[in-house]
Amino acid sequence: MQGNARRFAVAGAGLVLASTTVSVTHPADGHAATADAAAEAPARHYAPLRWGKCADLETPRNIEMECARLVVPLDHDAEARNAAVEIALSRVPARGQATEALLVNPGGPGSSGRFLAADIARSLPDDLRNAYDVIGFDPRGTGASTPALTCDPDFFAPPRPDTVPATDEDEDLLVKRAKAYAEACDTAGGALLAHMRTTDSAHDIDAIRAALGRDRIDYFGYSYGTYLGAVYATLYPDRVRRLVLDSVVHPGRGWYQGNLEQSRSLDAAAGGFFDWIARHEATYGLGSSAAEVAGRYYATRSALGKKLAGGRIGPTELESTYMVATYAASAWPLLAGALADMANDEDPDRLIAAFERLGETAEDEPAFAGYLATECTDARWPRSWSTWHADGTRIHADAPFLGWHNVWYNASCAFWPAEAGEWFQVDGSRVKSALLIHATEDGPTPLDGAYAMHRRFPTSGLVIEDGGISHGVALSGNECVDNTLFAYLRDGRLPRADGTFDGADRICAALPEPEPRTSRGKRANTRSTPAPGASEPVSLAGDSAVSPLPPAIPSISAVAGTNR
Repeated sequence: MQGNARRFAVAGAGLVLASTTVSVTHPADGHAATADAAAEAPARHYAPLRWGKCADLETPRNIEMECARLVVPLDHDAEARNAAVEIALSRVPARGQATEALLVNPGGPGSSGRFLAADIARSLPDDLRNAYDVIGFDPRGTGASTPALTCDPDFFAPPRPDTVPATDEDEDLLVKRAKAYAEACDTAGGALLAHMRTTDSAHDIDAIRAALGRDRIDYFGYSYGTYLGAVYATLYPDRVRRLVLDSVVHPGRGWYQGNLEQSRSLDAAAGGFFDWIARHEATYGLGSSAAEVAGRYYATRSALGKKLAGGRIGPTELESTYMVATYAASAWPLLAGALADMANDEDPDRLIAAFERLGETAEDEPAFAGYLATECTDARWPRSWSTWHADGTRIHADAPFLGWHNVWYNASCAFWPAEAGEWFQVDGSRVKSALLIHATEDGPTPLDGAYAMHRRFPTSGLVIEDGGISHGVALSGNECVDNTLFAYLRDGRLPRADGTFDGADRICAALPEPEPRTSRGKRANTRSTPAPGASEPVSLAGDSAVSPLPPAIPSISAVAGTNR
């Protein structure tokens, strides 16, 4: 699933192939990638990056950010010079002498990533901020990288068809819609569609490393960025100095099976949201049990199928907005208040405001296209719709919150024009170290993925946020997690296993749940104040809203089977 704006513009100066400054070789894709394979691969040469002003990025106050562009081959496996793509980069320079480079990725696939350099840099302690150049990038096909993929700008125009088909005709309409989008991408994507796999982006990362003039880099990825980082480390184990993977994708599941498992974990996360509302029944008036609150949510969904809110918000728009509740607990007060207003008073104002901030709109279509271009070719998908129908029916019965929604979000992969490869099996046995971070109640990336990745990277340390309910843990205010991260970045120190929690190496207590905010509904009668240490809300539409979402959150394409 996907949601949030991506921007395009040209900034900085570029890199040219066949220059003579820095060379890079890469191993062939596959489970058995080795240094010997790298030695046999074609060499690519990159001139140093030329950094300049970021004309298209908003830079936070007190943060210096620069931009550049890097030309890389469209097909890294081609021996001869071939068509090229340009990767858009950002850099927050070290305050002192830069001794290391930290490459960061917010997740996706399909999400732009240059913005994350500033978010990470301003969260680092002074000594790391002084030593690190923090590098962001828009992966190939996304954001300001060129060519950037977009297929049907009107795809998310509201109201969209209900994701839960009531009749065979409803399902046929949704299938035709998915097929038409795949055909539009075939027309728009051209040769790029065949070169959007995660392995392609991993080779791009090594080109970035070479252009930076670094023998090794540090990497920090959230959500889908954990799989991308793990693939890079598998292909280039000697070129990774520090590897941080936060909210970890299961390395053993292809995207189709991963999406089915994810729908169940998203449903469980939604149950946690409903339970929180029920515990604050005096504020929201939606029921005193999670089941009662869920009933009010589904009744509201049904009502929107008969009468749109604001003339454009129907059941699917509701789902795309409330999906964020499974990503970020900071959004709960806003979403609970909007639901109370609709369910108790038929007042749509805050729902409309929440949709405009959190729901999928036309601005999200390019990221959706990039998401599908990667996921549809990273692994095999069923080509028979009968398989999708059977699985969709079953998963909706088990996980109605987003079961069908998740199916339709990925359904174009049943008709995708570019050939899919085999799922890349990551292997961290040759990687010096890695730090994995995960919350126990993470909905988009289920907890078992972190343990599976821990087994694939035998020298890794695993930090569990016990009771954590948000996706994207580090640099969100948990001192136990953040101090462990900083120690690892600083000197490579990993936590030592103490045997207290199923093989994790460190257990950190979760942050407090958010406090409720007053609902405008007639049944609301109390107002709570923030708990000590809780984030203050950001104003939205004149009412209490939601704290800024962590950088990994709003990329819902990062949820579909991994971190969508």
